[in-house]
Amino acid sequence: QVQLVESGGELVQPGGSLRLSCAASGFAFSNVAMSWYRQSPGKERELVAAISSTGMNTNYADSVKGRFTISRDNAKNSVYLQMNSLKPEDTAVYYCNAPTLVAISARSRDYWGKGTLVTVSS
Repeated sequence: QVQLVESGGELVQPGGSLRLSCAASGFAFSNVAMSWYRQSPGKERELVAAISSTGMNTNYADSVKGRFTISRDNAKNSVYLQMNSLKPEDTAVYYCNAPTLVAISARSRDYWGKGTLVTVSS
């Protein structure tokens, strides 16, 4: 069964840093791209960062570019999101997922995990 377990979210002050982790299982992790998404109350889930299967290519949303860094460790079936210079608007529930599974989730079976809450506040 597909499992996506996010962790590392917590209360952090503006300007602070946080590192999120995602442990994946139940699919060929090393063969697929992975992404981080986030969702705030009343808003749609948005793509934050993406990384190719090998980790060679990355892409970021304009709102986080230069502040966030996505990485992965295929030996550990894990993907990470290093967040620096955090802002209150970064407050959201963060999720990890494979774009291929997201596409399937939109049509049929839901492969989303529970996410991890990041709260940026003083």
